[in-house]
Amino acid sequence: MKLNIKNIQGNDSGQIDVRDDVFAVPENADLVHQVVVGHLANRRQGTAKTKTRSEVSGGGAKPRPQKSTGRSRQGSIRSPIWVGGGRAFGPSPRSYKKRTPKRMRRLAILSVLSDKARTGHLVVLDNLDIDDVKTKSVKRILNSLGLKKSTLMVTNGPNANLIRSSKNLDQVKTLPVNVINTLDLINSFYVVITEDAVRKVEEIWGGVYRGEAFLISEGGISTLEENASDIDELGVDDDKGEGISSLLTDVQLIEIVKSQIDPPFHDDREAGGHEIGELMDEGERA
Repeated sequence: MKLNIKNIQGNDSGQIDVRDDVFAVPENADLVHQVVVGHLANRRQGTAKTKTRSEVSGGGAKPRPQKSTGRSRQGSIRSPIWVGGGRAFGPSPRSYKKRTPKRMRRLAILSVLSDKARTGHLVVLDNLDIDDVKTKSVKRILNSLGLKKSTLMVTNGPNANLIRSSKNLDQVKTLPVNVINTLDLINSFYVVITEDAVRKVEEIWGGVYRGEAFLISEGGISTLEENASDIDELGVDDDKGEGISSLLTDVQLIEIVKSQIDPPFHDDREAGGHEIGELMDEGERA
C-alpha cells in the first residue's frame, strides 16, 4: 500500500510504501468502542462522596411526638426527605477502572489509523521542523494543507518548537508516536504524521493484525486476495488478453448460469417405480 507525502507548504513530495497490516486493517467499530469506553472510564477519579443519614451531624432526637400533632410521623431531621438531611443512594468512592487487553488496544489503534488512511484524513509529511516558536507557523502549515478541523500532529519524538507553537490552538494537539492512543485518534478529524513517525508506527505495531488487508480501489473496498484473483476469476488469457466470457454468446452464458442455479433433476427411483408398477399389474392379471 502507498501513501502520498506532502511538505509543509502543501505540495506533493512523493509516495511512501507502508505495511498493509498497519494501514489497511478493516474497521472494527465494536472493538474501537470498547477501547474508548475503557479509556474514558480509567480517566475517572471515583472520589465523589455524599453523606448518608447516618453520617450527617445531628438528628438524634425525635423532632416531634409520634401522635396528637396531626402532622406526619418523623424520627429524625436528617432523613433524606428533609432539607439538610442525608442523601439516599448517593455516590461513594469507587474504582471505575476497566482492564482492556493489550492486543485489543493495539488493534483499535490500527483500525482507526487504517480508517483515517482510507477516508483521506491521514496526512503524511516529510517533516514538521519549525525554526521559530510562533503560533502562526503552525497555522500556516495547517492552512497550506487545507486542514480546517481538529488535528492531531504526530512526530517521531517530542518536538519542543511544535509543542510550544501549537499550545494556543484549541483544535490542535501534538503527541509523540509512541504514546498515541485510540481516544486521541477518534477525537481528531485529521491526523498529520511525519514520515519517520510512520516507520516508527510500523516498527511498534507491525505484525499485530494477522487477517486480510482492506484496500481502496476504483470499485470500492476490497481485500488483497480479491485483487490478486481478479484475473483468474475473469479467465483472462495472458497471450490474447481476452476473457472466456467473450468467446460465448449471451444465450450460452444464460444457459450456464441457469444450469448452476437450478440443475436438472434426475431421480433413479422414478424408473424403478414404473417397473414395479408394471410387475404388479401383470401379477393382478395373472
